[in-house]
Amino acid sequence: MKVTDILKVKGNTLFTVAPDTPLAEALNTMAERDIGSLVVMELGDLVGMLTFREVIAAVVMIGVRFVDGTGAVVKNGGTVGSSQVRSVMDDHPLTCTPETEIDEVRRMMLGRHARYMPVLNGKTLMGVISFYDVAKAVVDSQDFENRMLKAYIRDWPVGQEEESSEPKL
Repeated sequence: MKVTDILKVKGNTLFTVAPDTPLAEALNTMAERDIGSLVVMELGDLVGMLTFREVIAAVVMIGVRFVDGTGAVVKNGGTVGSSQVRSVMDDHPLTCTPETEIDEVRRMMLGRHARYMPVLNGKTLMGVISFYDVAKAVVDSQDFENRMLKAYIRDWPVGQEEESSEPKL
């Protein structure tokens, strides 16, 4: 199975943003559209990805332990202020092509803990696939294979036995 198979099912709706867009505006778009990522495009080229992970990292410093037991410090008063997308986006996102095998995409996403991956055909953005899309495609494929195997076993010809490798006497 290839990425193109996921894109056929998923459709071709894309949400993009320019790197100079105010971060608050990008977040509003993500919230209104109920999407977890925006592809950052500049002059027709992919220049980054914005996901809630980058936004959280920009607003909250995680992993700091204080005497009172808290584990996070809110930066900038918990607001994005006048930040632009460019200041928090992942400027080297993982990408794949429509012909990339799903197993390779899984390995890539797991290796970088990526939840979203832009799909490029040359420099043309074809779509974005999520880890959910990949997992769903794998499960659907396995379910189909299981149904076919069960149908094959159910339709086994009656009275036909397997040839034994033991010699007949």
